Amino acid sequence: MGQLGLVCLPALVVSVPINLLPFGLLLLASTLLAPDLLWRARGEAGRPVRTLAWLMLAVLAAGAVSMVLFEHGFRDVDNRSRFVVMPWIALWAFALNLQLRWLWRGALLGLLLVFGLSLQQVLGGAPRAELFTNAIVLADIVVMLLVLALFCRPHGVRGWAWGLPALAAGMAALVLTGSRGALLALLAVLLVMALTLRWRTLRLRLMVLATLLGVAVVAVVSFPELRHQVRLTELHSDVQRLERGDTDSSAGARVERLQVAWDTFLEHPLTGVGVGHFDNAMQRLPECRDNPSEARCHLGHAHNDLAEWGATQGVPGALLLLAVYGVPFWLFLWLHRRSGRATFRGPAAAGVMIVVCYVLCGLTQSMFAHQITASFYASIVGVLAGLSQLEGLQHKLRSAR
Repeated sequence: MGQLGLVCLPALVVSVPINLLPFGLLLLASTLLAPDLLWRARGEAGRPVRTLAWLMLAVLAAGAVSMVLFEHGFRDVDNRSRFVVMPWIALWAFALNLQLRWLWRGALLGLLLVFGLSLQQVLGGAPRAELFTNAIVLADIVVMLLVLALFCRPHGVRGWAWGLPALAAGMAALVLTGSRGALLALLAVLLVMALTLRWRTLRLRLMVLATLLGVAVVAVVSFPELRHQVRLTELHSDVQRLERGDTDSSAGARVERLQVAWDTFLEHPLTGVGVGHFDNAMQRLPECRDNPSEARCHLGHAHNDLAEWGATQGVPGALLLLAVYGVPFWLFLWLHRRSGRATFRGPAAAGVMIVVCYVLCGLTQSMFAHQITASFYASIVGVLAGLSQLEGLQHKLRSAR
């Protein structure tokens, strides 16, 4: 059941309407069937579980304080409550001795499902692939699945045989979403892959990467259909309108929200306006006060992680966001050093890249304002931390022999 849960986590996160429910049910059932295994493993699970437990408590405490200060309901901090499973999942993956290859298989399956469903949706007349969420969230999750497919490859599996199809399916799905915000994270994944591959010389690897990116750029620029799908013409128009002071566009709305977030942060540096209530900050705009039905005044978040946490929780929120990303990043680096791996691969390396990609995607999206991205972060960080600790312990035992 645990191994099946590892498959379901990446395979179904955006491929079915119920998202992570199958994974959650398998997690709960396998825990209830073997609670003694988890209890006995709590000591050997060690630092990763303790570290994630403290991080979970900090996030929940901040949410509780915001609820008390602003008298909000639990629904406003629901997405932050997903952190409660993070240490549990880490202990679960460690105690049940789960195997990384099932997570990798689930990521490959997820990429294929997302590409197939996205292609079907676009061919059916949809302007952008969204599946069961929105296009931006879908694109962000696709990048995370690519990280798992490329960095969690088990020993004995040829990298090019599986890596290239996974990369092709992922990049095609990204194009179908029409989202530009995830492209920077994709570039980071490709760059790290090129720098860490044990293939020929570094110069040759970088030349291959540059060639692939060049071909992709030429293809997008040359074919109007591709250029339209990645919305390059729209971006150029948005920039021109922004230069004229017109913020009624995709890029303009983001700049406007950043300005609102900054002004709100300066007004409420200690408390913000409350978790989940960025729309209250938008009321400072005359357009939102005069026209309550204006769509851009009711998006629910700032479209930027730091702006969102700073505006809604002040300085404590901004510092907490640094911990939400910084603590797992440091933890995975420490776990990778203990893994015994000679290359930058494995669960700890994947964990580092997941955090990096979340940070980069968070420049244009509030990653914890959406149930899917918040739940996936808490779940995948927990899984990779548990698997990394397990790998480190196994390496230590082999070295002792």
